Amino acid sequence: MKKALLIVDVQNDFCPGGALGVEDGDKVVPVINSIIDKFDVVISSQDWHPEDSVHFEKWPPHCIANSNGADFHPDLKSEKIDLKLHKGTANKDDGYSAFEATNVSLPDYLRKNKITNLYVCGLTTDYCVKASALDSLNEGFHTYVITDAIKPVNINPGDDKKALNEMYQAGCILIESGEI
Repeated sequence: MKKALLIVDVQNDFCPGGALGVEDGDKVVPVINSIIDKFDVVISSQDWHPEDSVHFEKWPPHCIANSNGADFHPDLKSEKIDLKLHKGTANKDDGYSAFEATNVSLPDYLRKNKITNLYVCGLTTDYCVKASALDSLNEGFHTYVITDAIKPVNINPGDDKKALNEMYQAGCILIESGEI
């Protein structure tokens, strides 16, 4: 069984000081860096929005394609990433899930590389991590969510706990980085 790490949206705009900064969002970086070498394949997703995205009716403008805000956090070991996915690239596309990437079909890539186990981490627990993990399950992959390598937006208090419960109830395995 081969395993892959999916790093969801660890981008400047989702870290403190960014356009849609998540509290302690940068704290996932050292955890991810500490486990990145334990995987056969490392994949990342990046929000990659056009300037006129309807997504910005719900959220402040963030992760505009080719902007500094869309870049990976500078401390992330991005040189270890085998595949970089862009999502939310169309004007009318929210692109929460890495499985909605427009530049590569993630399910096809995982199957071609004989990946059976997908470990999900990154930002944010209650949106893009959750959407990616649930889509992973729907595609038939054994899906693990690394709970000490994710952070929520928490628009409403407790959204992170609801998201974790939803992922668990759907069949995701919740683990910490030390259990890998």
